[in-house]
Amino acid sequence: MTPKLIIVGAAGRMGKRLTALAAASKNFDIIGLLENKGNPELGKDLEQVGVKITSDFPAGANVVIDFSLPAAFGGTLDYCLKNKAALVCGTTGLDDVQLKKIEQASKSIPVIQATNMSVGMNLLFELVGKVAAKLGEEYDIEIIEAHHRFKKDAPSGSAMTLAERIAAETKKDFPACLDCGRTGKEALRKKGTIGMQAIRLGDTIGEHSVMFGTLGETLTISHSAHSRDTFAAGAVRAAAWLAGKQPAKYSMADVLGLK
Repeated sequence: MTPKLIIVGAAGRMGKRLTALAAASKNFDIIGLLENKGNPELGKDLEQVGVKITSDFPAGANVVIDFSLPAAFGGTLDYCLKNKAALVCGTTGLDDVQLKKIEQASKSIPVIQATNMSVGMNLLFELVGKVAAKLGEEYDIEIIEAHHRFKKDAPSGSAMTLAERIAAETKKDFPACLDCGRTGKEALRKKGTIGMQAIRLGDTIGEHSVMFGTLGETLTISHSAHSRDTFAAGAVRAAAWLAGKQPAKYSMADVLGLK
């Protein structure tokens, strides 16, 4: 049976690409494109897929992709729980309470919640902790992320995931180990910390670099997204994979076979 799909945040930059790629995949029956009330794009079929943007959830979805804002996420989660629909969540900036609700929801519905859904970035997530553990404490660690001027949250969710993976493998206390936006006249590096710098620049899609440095050498591992299609294609792939799965919290590593 072809999964019935709803995309939340459909008028946004990511939402438009999600809609276009989901339609092009022919793996879904798109039954809903959602935006908040008052959005100027309501009533429009922006990607010419035969579905107009509304502010109300239609009944009957098997899977929902949400790339909206934290303030709208509660409505999406409530819908998925009520309708037993699988959830692919790429919304960043969720707080601890919302993340705990996702964990609880995964006991009733299949869920993927990821800060980044590109193939390359998820491979980077799997690698950085192992690299940090192999290099040891003599190597300082800095994470630099760059995004477009309109991005609201900082550091990016992906940068935080990179730091979390490193902290887990090196037994650091996360997020206490982070040193974000170092400033001041006495801003020397503190041993055992993970430095974090956020750049907001023009129309930059997304760039992440993890630098490991000691006296004598530096190792840099980086990822650059050339297009939002990188993230959208991963989310669409995740939705097709997740539809019909048993309730649990899955990861992009599961989808991509990286585990």
